[in-house]
This record gives sequence, structure tokens and C-alpha cells, in this order.
Amino acid sequence: MCMRKLTLCIVLLFVAFGLNAQSSKQQGNVITDYLKGIASFYHDKFEGRKTATGEIFDNDKFTAASNKLKLGSFVKVTNLSNGISIYVKINDRMAKSNKRLIDLASVAARSLNFGSAGLAKVKVEPVSAEEGKKGILAQKDPAAILISRSEF
Repeated sequence: MCMRKLTLCIVLLFVAFGLNAQSSKQQGNVITDYLKGIASFYHDKFEGRKTATGEIFDNDKFTAASNKLKLGSFVKVTNLSNGISIYVKINDRMAKSNKRLIDLASVAARSLNFGSAGLAKVKVEPVSAEEGKKGILAQKDPAAILISRSEF
């Protein structure tokens, strides 16, 4: 009887956590749909430091830190208050105590138009490396949009 109750409790816990995933679908540790949460941006003191991937942090590159997204992956970040979207590469981790979803380089926060507010509610969607690289290139150089479209 106790074993049956224990099994039922475990099943209920899995169901409860599955329903609490904020509309995201997961396969292992890889998010396949999207997440919603709070975005912030890096302080200037991190400029020039090594990231978790070994890259040197530059506030003028479209990169981000996250504890929930795979290192090296590309994501599309949408500011939910104004609908603006940008692409970034996840190349760093945040402090374990940080409850935010993503920490963006300053250039990305400015592009999403929340630099002065400091925080924004965002939707984060994983994208392919190809889409992410093209999106970042287009953000750096609007003329690159024409170049990437001509490849199709």
C-alpha cells in the first residue's frame, strides 16, 4: 500500500513540474519551444573577461549568459513590452543565485530598447545556428540582410 502511494506521489510531482514549465517543451536539457522570463544586461566591469565558453566578453557583441540555455546555442529574444526581437549567442553562465532567464550584452539590451530600464520581460526561443548567425550578422549590418537573402 505504501509503495502504491509513493508511486502515485512521484507521478503527481512529474505532472506538476511538467505543467509548470511556462509553455516550454523540453527534450532532455534542450528547450525546443520557448521560455518567458526576465532579462537584464551585463555590467561594464565584465568587459574583457573570459566567458564560460572561453571567449572574451565584449559588450558590443550580440551574446548572452543563461543558466537555462545550452552554451553555444543561438536564441531569438523578444521584448514582450514592445515586440522588438534580436538574436544572440549563449556564451556564458550567470551566478547560480541569479533568478533571471538571460543576461544580455549591452548592445543587445539597447537593441531591445530596455537599456535604461535595466530589466525587461522577454520571450526566448532557440533557433538554428544558421538562423542565429544570419540574424546577428543582419543586426550588425542591415545591408547583410540583402546578402543573406541572396543565398536562398
